[in-house]
Amino acid sequence: MSPMGTVEFETVPQSVFTILGHHVDMLVALGRGDAINAMHAPEYRKSLYQKFLHRLDGVTVDWDGLYSSWPPTKEKLYELDSDVHIADPAKVATAEGWDDSSLEEIGSNVGPWFGNTLSGTHQKPPSGWADAYEYYTLWEIFGKIAQVFRESDRYEALTSVRESMLQTIRAGLPPEQERPSAALVLFSTSDEKIWGYKMNHPGYYAAHTRPLGATDALADAVGDEYGDDGRNITLDSELLLDADPDVLLVLGPMTGYHNLDDIRSQLADDEVLRKMTAVQEGRIYAQGARRQGPILNLFQTEMTAKQLYPDQFGEWPGYVDGEPYPELPVEEQLFDRQRVADIITGEGQ
Repeated sequence: MSPMGTVEFETVPQSVFTILGHHVDMLVALGRGDAINAMHAPEYRKSLYQKFLHRLDGVTVDWDGLYSSWPPTKEKLYELDSDVHIADPAKVATAEGWDDSSLEEIGSNVGPWFGNTLSGTHQKPPSGWADAYEYYTLWEIFGKIAQVFRESDRYEALTSVRESMLQTIRAGLPPEQERPSAALVLFSTSDEKIWGYKMNHPGYYAAHTRPLGATDALADAVGDEYGDDGRNITLDSELLLDADPDVLLVLGPMTGYHNLDDIRSQLADDEVLRKMTAVQEGRIYAQGARRQGPILNLFQTEMTAKQLYPDQFGEWPGYVDGEPYPELPVEEQLFDRQRVADIITGEGQ
């Protein structure tokens, strides 16, 4: 896998260093969640995943006390002595104190690197990595991670679940001219900043919105902080009103760091944003996280399909602050919860 090239393992890794959420999610999906010894912001990740895993019988995680791994230190990586670092060395190279020699040292003396992160938005690789970098879909990365742990059967079984759901969605999508416009946004918890994200942009950050083919109200917005790569489009009230989405998808409430009811009240009280169609029609919905792996991708694709197209895929019951992912009647689920739980726990593949 790019950017590492070919990596060989004599045995299945038992202790695993991670940084970002998509890799963490993949390990949980492969039944390897207990092997993780580090991740970025473990409390944040735990608060999010407990909401979704609540609906998968027997699938639990315990990440209390894990090393918060961004930015990592070389000394800590020696201390952890991981069998593999499921992290993108091109991403780690951007952290202070890391260069090619440091990456090679850890890869040789501790455990190899094996991860891909910049595929999230097809972000430009840092200097020195561009020639070796390739972009993959979320599920392509997942397949390569599965090979490391000799869990290709689990990968193929979960891929089958996803493909079945996508077939249902493709068959049920209304004609393009009948689809709503939507915007995916994040509100700051410390000031009045608003960030927007491209819903149909390449990369796994949009893996749950792109297949739904909604009209992206922010399609023409420019990512001023990182260039037009689908990341961190800084908005203000006037710009968001100008985009005027029919549906507003709000990141954050399912992490416990935002309250959707408070956000709805703030929008209704704002002299500018109260005019937005999504506010007037009450179509403001909670989202989970863009940095997703296969588990979040399954739930979030289902969730967003219902939020955008209730007539086709069933009404979204709404998210209650602090509660798990809503329980849906079996006939309204777009994928089989028990099937996914059985795959992850090893009960059935």
